[in-house]
Amino acid sequence: MSIGQADERALLEGMVDLQRGEISGILEDLDDEEARRKLVPSLTTPLGLVKHATFVEKVWFHSRVANVPRKEIGLPDTVDESFVLAPEDTVESVRAAYLAACEHSREVAAAHELDEEFPWHGKQVTLRFVYVHMVQELARHAGHGDILIEQIRAARQSS
Repeated sequence: MSIGQADERALLEGMVDLQRGEISGILEDLDDEEARRKLVPSLTTPLGLVKHATFVEKVWFHSRVANVPRKEIGLPDTVDESFVLAPEDTVESVRAAYLAACEHSREVAAAHELDEEFPWHGKQVTLRFVYVHMVQELARHAGHGDILIEQIRAARQSS
């Protein structure tokens, strides 16, 4: 069955997984120096984008949906901190952490119904909302990654 013919849950899961693949793909063909390259004034780098996406997976699925305190997961307090790279962060280690986070997110989500509700800023949101939010969040950051990679490839050609 193609994603276009899937039931609602399979469609939502498929769309999130499609964007997860785009995020993971940001680091394809980049070495560690290129992945850390700062091309915009913010903390956004290719490696930082994937590290941030790991944070997003953990905030929404590992913490909110699984009901595990953020501190217990070791999440930073702010969104900006989720882009900060440690000296030991590499393309390989950050990608592996991201793929592991995605796999755990799938396991967490599988144990819940689409209409099940979870707290979010004093309101309740459904797992359906979480999936749609993740598609939006990951697609936006995959687009950021596309632009950064385009700049990196252009710099390769001019050097």
